[in-house]
Amino acid sequence: MVFINTISNSKRDTFKQCKLKYRYRYVDRIDDYDISNTDALHFGSYIHKIFEDGVDSTEISQLRKLAEEAKGTYSFAKAYNKKIEPCLENFLRFNASLPEKGITEQHFDLEVTEGININGYIDRVVKGKEGGYLVIDYKTSKREKSKVELYQDPQLKGYVYAVHKLYNVPLNKITAAHYYPISDTLVTVQYTTNQIHAHIRAVVDDVWKIRKSKKVDLLPIRNQYCNWCSYKSLCPEFTETCLIEHRLEEAKKKD
Repeated sequence: MVFINTISNSKRDTFKQCKLKYRYRYVDRIDDYDISNTDALHFGSYIHKIFEDGVDSTEISQLRKLAEEAKGTYSFAKAYNKKIEPCLENFLRFNASLPEKGITEQHFDLEVTEGININGYIDRVVKGKEGGYLVIDYKTSKREKSKVELYQDPQLKGYVYAVHKLYNVPLNKITAAHYYPISDTLVTVQYTTNQIHAHIRAVVDDVWKIRKSKKVDLLPIRNQYCNWCSYKSLCPEFTETCLIEHRLEEAKKKD
């Protein structure tokens, strides 16, 4: 059996996308094996870092300095460089429009039912002047999600539940949002109590599905996520078994 008592949105997403990927990452504890196609991921982490450190910035020069200091830590193609300045300028305006600095990288680890916790980090939580809360998730992806898509977004639902519990605030006073700094777009939604409760029930159900799984049951699922999978060269859908065995041995030696 694959026993867990704590689940994050990324862990849950991985299980739903591909059972073998879940096994490699969370059961076998193999680090990302293929490091190609990570430009978007690194650029997103880079921008997140600037925004986290730059919430007190009031001048573009301050953000530019943070951007220059952080750049050496992340690796992405030169084509992304042209996106940096618009992100900084747009964030500066957006940041100035908020009523307070709020909390950045808000961590949560909450019990949702006996023996099952959810955990994660929220990019930013801001309290409004009238007692409501704004939950912000920064996104640097090309495609912006619509309100309709955000109503189905499990990550934001988990964040709203966490803020509800952490700050003892009613669910109807919490607004969740994706902020896209490249276009300076804020897409917001408010969930009903029923939506949040249904989400938590679904999370608990998935935890039990994982708990009932045996390691041998964690098989690959070929789908649209395969092209970006960091374990593609360890997958029998794409690689011969003998090569996989050799590469798994190499991965174990690295650990």
